[in-house]
Amino acid sequence: MQTSTVSEPPSADAAFPSPHVADEREEGDRRTAPVGITPTPSPSSQGGDEPGRTPVPPRHWVERLSLTGYRNYAGLVVEVGAEPVVLIGQNGSGKTNLLEALSLLAPGQGLRRAAYPELANAGGAGSWAVAARVHTQAGAVDIGTGQTISDNGRQGRIVRIDGDPRGGTGALADLVEMVWVTPAMDGLFTGAAGERRRFLDRLILCFDPSYRTRANRFERAMQQRNRLLADGVRENARFEGLETILAETGIAIAAARAEAVTALAALIAERRERDPDSPFPWSELRLDGEIERALAERPAVDVEDQYLATLRATRERDRAAGRTLSGPHRADFLVTHGPKGMPARLCSTGEQKALLLGLVLAHAELVAARRDGAAPILLLDEITAHLDADRRAALFESILALGAQAWMTGTDERDFAALAGQARFLEVCDGRIAALRAPA
Repeated sequence: MQTSTVSEPPSADAAFPSPHVADEREEGDRRTAPVGITPTPSPSSQGGDEPGRTPVPPRHWVERLSLTGYRNYAGLVVEVGAEPVVLIGQNGSGKTNLLEALSLLAPGQGLRRAAYPELANAGGAGSWAVAARVHTQAGAVDIGTGQTISDNGRQGRIVRIDGDPRGGTGALADLVEMVWVTPAMDGLFTGAAGERRRFLDRLILCFDPSYRTRANRFERAMQQRNRLLADGVRENARFEGLETILAETGIAIAAARAEAVTALAALIAERRERDPDSPFPWSELRLDGEIERALAERPAVDVEDQYLATLRATRERDRAAGRTLSGPHRADFLVTHGPKGMPARLCSTGEQKALLLGLVLAHAELVAARRDGAAPILLLDEITAHLDADRRAALFESILALGAQAWMTGTDERDFAALAGQARFLEVCDGRIAALRAPA
């Protein structure tokens, strides 16, 4: 059964769903699907809510993905079901590009954090578009995002939901819950603290969509304060408002991180008791930072007052350093291999990968518990690297148990043999996708 096609690329504007197009597709998906595609019926279309049938739990999943002028895809339409999707292809064929396009359905710059102009197809006019039908807890929605070229030059990134323009990617936080693991994250535990904070913050977005707004307010206020320091400004009135914002949002950020770490640690303890011999070892989690330690001992309001006083008292120190030296942006997220009692940064590459996946699976389970069983969409790039056969099998079993739609990439379909009959296998080759027979 063929499950995808390469279509003639429509214009960038046409790739963004409009309200009437969304309505037509909702009524006639089976009738208007690209030639040769037989979409797998969605859980909501299988009669789960009919009398006498067991209600189908809500799920987050992508049904249709359309790319126009994106990276090495001139034009592409892919339709799948809610099951896991395995993308097989040689390095450089476009597997990660497709995962990156999916990641743009969530808030932020995507899994590569690439500049938007870099996403345009090299042979195109500079515009690019990603459009998708996504099933969420609120129902099926059409999401479009991209960048167009106008007579006045390149425009900013556009986001539309069911055809309605939105002010930015933050609007996607209320709809799409998505977590990814990429090869670049293999060094998460040995790299800079900023990468670990970013990883934790991405997890928090699935619990608290407004977290990104607070983080952005903190970042803007800190940049403005740093600019005042660099410009030699010393008037107290110029700093007061910015430092008040830093204190309010900074403590809120630190508190949200502490809450997330506590919740994850509790679920990891449950998973440990449930499966003490799991190939994904249990871990100990800790936030390390001045504010974080204070929050563990004193009320948040007292810590906020103290942080505000610190910002006022350390302006000259920060001026000399050229940056703000106190705040949640200086914290670290530390992970320890539980069974060995060893810091994750000292573990082997395979152990670090297992610890990372254990965290991601625990987070997905926690999200599902808080969302009536709806696990986040998982994007797992080259996920079988550094995993032995037992860990691969355990990973696939966990994904299926969660009921998560996981998009996974690899170069050898035999690594995913345990998913035969339970996942959709697609072959990626030079910006084209075709059905692939599952390995025996």
